[in-house]
Amino acid sequence: MRSSLCAAVAALVAAVGLSTGTAHAADTPLRDLGAAQGKVVGTAVTGSELTGRYGDIAGTQFSAVTPGNAMKWGSVEPAQGSFNWTEADQIVAFAQAHHQQVRGHTLVWHNQNPSWLTNGSRTPAQLSGLLQNHISTEVGRYKGKIAAWDVVNEPFNEDGTYRSTLWSDALGSGYIANALTWAHAADPDAKLYINDYNVEGVNAKSTALYNLVRSLKQQGVPIDGVGLQAHLILGQVPSTLQQNIQRFADLGVDVAITELDVRMQLPADSTKLAQQAADFTSVVAACAAVTRCVNITVWGFTDSDSWVPSTFPGYGAATPYDENYQPKPAYYAIAEALGGSPTTPPPGSGGCTAAYSVTSQWNTGFTGQVKISCSGASLSSWKANWDYGAGQRITQAWNATCTQSGTAVSCTNAPYNGSVPDGGSVTFGFNGSWSGSNPVPAVTLG
Repeated sequence: MRSSLCAAVAALVAAVGLSTGTAHAADTPLRDLGAAQGKVVGTAVTGSELTGRYGDIAGTQFSAVTPGNAMKWGSVEPAQGSFNWTEADQIVAFAQAHHQQVRGHTLVWHNQNPSWLTNGSRTPAQLSGLLQNHISTEVGRYKGKIAAWDVVNEPFNEDGTYRSTLWSDALGSGYIANALTWAHAADPDAKLYINDYNVEGVNAKSTALYNLVRSLKQQGVPIDGVGLQAHLILGQVPSTLQQNIQRFADLGVDVAITELDVRMQLPADSTKLAQQAADFTSVVAACAAVTRCVNITVWGFTDSDSWVPSTFPGYGAATPYDENYQPKPAYYAIAEALGGSPTTPPPGSGGCTAAYSVTSQWNTGFTGQVKISCSGASLSSWKANWDYGAGQRITQAWNATCTQSGTAVSCTNAPYNGSVPDGGSVTFGFNGSWSGSNPVPAVTLG
């Protein structure tokens, strides 16, 4: 349910500062603000990215992590009987090192299953046996290390009927109770959830989920909570969100906001960012108002690691941090909704950033570019500064005037591109030489 960052050299991007100074996170990390309210604040992560700035933010700001893809069936058992736990183990180890919970995601789903499972025909008994073995193997491997599991993911259609899937078609709706029972047997201490999207407000789909959970509780099936994914569109937070959370809580189960993001039509601008901040505030406040709403997890914390642009073309900017790991108004909105200081930049504030990337490279030279973007601010002129610590040298530049003294590089706008409006951007490029290594430097605007 997410898209991975491109690993190619051309997509390496440096974290940068605002035109008015570097954007800083709130004085108190989100995880600590959440803890004071009795809430776990989490993020979905990719194991290979848990280093550098990404790893620092993930470990500092959040009290829980959810593997975005690493624990799905297609990832852990791509060939029958052949398991790959590398990334899942890496995420669990990261969480342990940072004193975080892990939310397991997901055991039973209609997507991202291995081809060996979805191809061919099996009897219901054979399919049930495979499902039980998968759940027992994965939950058993991480017994005592996973706080909660999204056991069953997205079982319903929009009208509240059961989705036609490999599982429901062969096993009927009883597969849900069986999956929960098998997961509980494998780890009796893990909290077990049913997770779905478009169930944030009171509607046909959320009512079907409500009736299912009520029935499971009456049957004595181990069900501890419901997950409301909350993949939202700008300005469309359901007015019945808190009411819906409360009715599930009244059944005697916990509620988690499991995959929160708020997507907008690009490009982002200060008005859209202010609305996004208000939307995050609404969701967090609704959860904070219900004692049994125990977890608020964003589906990736940075726009550079969001699934939205590849799934919804033309939409993006859905997370609390921008592509350069700078906190957006949404971040401060979350902090304030959790009781943080209102002295942080208010919703609607923003800045201008510069992203450095290497677009091509050969044995002695390279071509690079810097993109300057503004959101909630504008520029009438600009200067981009960075340091070539590995000894690189600028040899030619276009759309900017660049000078280099020792390792220090400074590039100023050309006469025709100094103005960068709110929501706009400019790009300049250059050629350079390198020897030994060519790391991406951090750029500041001044």
